[in-house]
Amino acid sequence: MTEQLTLPTAPGFLWGASTAAHQIEGGNVNSDWWAKEHAAGTPCAESSGDAVDSYHRYPEDVRLLADAGLNAYRFSVEWARVEPAEGEISRAQLAHYRRVIDTCLAAGVTPVVTLLHFTLPRWFAERGGWFARDAVDAYARYVETVTSILDDVRHVVTINEPNITSMMLGASRRSTLDAVGLAAPDEAASEIQATAHRRAVEVLRGLGHVRAGWTVANQVFQAAPGAEAARDAYAYPREDYFLEVARDDDFVGVQSYLRTIIGPDGEPVPFGDDVERTLTGWEYYPQALGEALEYTHRLTGGVPMLVTENGVATADDDRRIDYTTGALEGMARAMSGGCRVEGYLHWSLLDNYEWMSGFAPTFGLIAVDRTTFERTPKPSLAWLGKVARTGELPG
Repeated sequence: MTEQLTLPTAPGFLWGASTAAHQIEGGNVNSDWWAKEHAAGTPCAESSGDAVDSYHRYPEDVRLLADAGLNAYRFSVEWARVEPAEGEISRAQLAHYRRVIDTCLAAGVTPVVTLLHFTLPRWFAERGGWFARDAVDAYARYVETVTSILDDVRHVVTINEPNITSMMLGASRRSTLDAVGLAAPDEAASEIQATAHRRAVEVLRGLGHVRAGWTVANQVFQAAPGAEAARDAYAYPREDYFLEVARDDDFVGVQSYLRTIIGPDGEPVPFGDDVERTLTGWEYYPQALGEALEYTHRLTGGVPMLVTENGVATADDDRRIDYTTGALEGMARAMSGGCRVEGYLHWSLLDNYEWMSGFAPTFGLIAVDRTTFERTPKPSLAWLGKVARTGELPG
């Protein structure tokens, strides 16, 4: 007998998609990533440039999402735009992001606002970024500034994937990466980000209506035979620490794409040539989401979860639908087993700029012409909208 899985429906459950400012807006010239993209010998495949011009075209993006039957949109506010120079606040940029919020609300779409999605203002990065003496104070002042536009925003993410940031900073300080790029995190950066997060949560809770949390990149660490202790030691500084920090939060964002198998030597085991890979080179493993939700539930002691990212880099939209079907099946099983999940936000709404990989990996539910910026919804967008409306996973 075929297993019958049911999913909650909109509007009680958040069904939608996610983006990040630097990856979609374009022209983010005051950020540290723009500087990195244009530095001599940059590791970035190309510049973000105009990205997909969502800075100007966000009304169309929100409309396409809403018309498909989705009811939530996660986007980020760009600190480098709001505070392009230290202490210099752009009221025009705050008003811009307020218009994005208003556009969502007018379309019946719940805005999920991320305050920091990897990029930092160039002035902040140049004086040490998270290692600057007043880093936490500077970030807290920025959070306080953005609260002026959050009057009717209920879900706020403080920091996106701090564990990845710590690993990137660990790699940059040691100039070393392990087999799959998961460098040993810089523990000082982890602790500083945790302190900044706690300050931000305090500020946001002071508004009285905001539920705050941060997102964690869940790697679904698995043990090769006999490597359970090695896996646990490897996972703790890269994931578990950040989930423990989330225990006092209103929710935790689960961001899941893949798994990582740890061998007896305490290092990731490379996958064989027979494994299906995505455009990012990751294993095609839709089961990761359900496993990540169950693990996060255990580690946090049952903190409510919001799937803030889940998707696959592929040029074949049928494979995207297949991957998402498998991921949602896992989510349904996790929920039936007691995991409290409040929403699913697909990565990404749009084909966009994927950091050092440039525009080649396509994660979007909507294709974008890089010359004209014309948006073309893929079948996966309508497919996900139908799941949101019916709670059923069509075969």
